[in-house]
Amino acid sequence: MPIRDEVIRLGQFLKLANVIDSGSDVKGLLAGEDVRVNGTVEQRRGRQLVKGDEVTVGEQTFRVG
Repeated sequence: MPIRDEVIRLGQFLKLANVIDSGSDVKGLLAGEDVRVNGTVEQRRGRQLVKGDEVTVGEQTFRVG
């Protein structure tokens, strides 16, 4: 998933990837253990992602690009 800047926050990335419809949906999604960044469970919507990071939500994996 291409990004314009050097970094993007996890919540913004999930919205850009159409995993969630709005920013308010991210809190519920991150409350469980469904979201992983580079294989590690992540629950912080403000987590900064950089190019090359992998975000997995359930069975779907996205690469930050």
